[in-house]
Amino acid sequence: MHVVVIGAGIVGAATALELQRDGHRVTIVEPGDPGGEQAASYGNGCWLSPSSVIPMSAPGLWRKVPGYLADPLGPLAIRWSYLPRLLPWLRRFVQAGSTPARVRRIAHALRPLVEDCPARHRALADEAGIGDLIERRGLLYVFPSRADFEAEALSWQIRRETGVRWIELDENDLRQREPNLDRRYTFGLVVEDGGHCTDPGAYVAALVAHAQAQGAVLMRTRAQRLDIENGHLRAVITDMGEIVCDRAVIAAGAWSKELAAQAGDRVVLETERGYHAVIADPEVFNRTPMMPSDGKMATTMTRTGLRIAGQVELAGLQAAPNWKRAEILRDYALRTFPGLPRDLPADRIKVWMGHRPSTPDGLPCMGFASGCADVVHAFGHGHVGLASGPKSGRLVADLVSGNVPVIDPAPYSPSRFN
Repeated sequence: MHVVVIGAGIVGAATALELQRDGHRVTIVEPGDPGGEQAASYGNGCWLSPSSVIPMSAPGLWRKVPGYLADPLGPLAIRWSYLPRLLPWLRRFVQAGSTPARVRRIAHALRPLVEDCPARHRALADEAGIGDLIERRGLLYVFPSRADFEAEALSWQIRRETGVRWIELDENDLRQREPNLDRRYTFGLVVEDGGHCTDPGAYVAALVAHAQAQGAVLMRTRAQRLDIENGHLRAVITDMGEIVCDRAVIAAGAWSKELAAQAGDRVVLETERGYHAVIADPEVFNRTPMMPSDGKMATTMTRTGLRIAGQVELAGLQAAPNWKRAEILRDYALRTFPGLPRDLPADRIKVWMGHRPSTPDGLPCMGFASGCADVVHAFGHGHVGLASGPKSGRLVADLVSGNVPVIDPAPYSPSRFN
């Protein structure tokens, strides 16, 4: 069949390659540069994490919402001006993780998407001739004390229930492993199965180029609408005209909502605006990709420097960035690694803001569209977009091709919002 993949992020790129593996002809529609700075795939935290199964929503979250509204620079911030439009998403978001049982359900649904992600990424990267971009050094979570770890006992207990394993590090072990780390951290966990990508933007660009080398067509245009007649897809209409096709995959990230509605699904989708700061040529850095518990930011050494990524801002697709949020990440890096100079010049720090496509329950939308079985959804991956890309691509290709799905698609059904 001729399949149009709308979006060239990590999910779209992986889907295109898996569709080609099944023998389909693929056209990729993407208005920007694949892996370019406009893409969430460019600016993420670089982690390939089998332990990323806990949703943002948690029991008791509703008590914190007033604080999110009051603090524009907190780890999760909500802009007052956007609150009226956000309320339907926010209500579902608070409910999604309101009990431990609901968190467990989400965690068990996320785990199949990420459990073998470093190996799947390495296989894709090797195919594309860029295997050096994927590294397997594990992932390190650090805490000021063991008591701080125990305060997060529920999330780590649920991780263990889903199959995540780790090694505990006492203060001495932590010093040996990360000599540059601030001494306020005295306890750590290493998830040895974890990995990371040293340049996510270049990685996604290379995957798309690999698909092109195998015959995929990349059209640098924006998909405007789906031409659906009597429940069947006829074409994808773009800024450059129509693309007649047999199937379409909506993998346009935070911009997928309108296209999904045309195919019969009113999905509840928002952009979690994330930020990063990159310190070029850092004097010191961490050996293992790291997440300090008091900052919740991914701290990873990449090809371009030390990347500190995190923050959640709910303000929609159009609001201007609040660069103070990137400065917070920079300042956290200075606190985490005392060997970094306090007076870093501006030309050594690059900041970025992008749009995570996020559903209230933290689960992606993947499955057939309610109004047209020729359209498959593949968006809404939130904080696990990079990690879950290869498995998501394989699942979507299985649905398009009529294969037995690599994993059960039921938890990700778009119809759960209808």
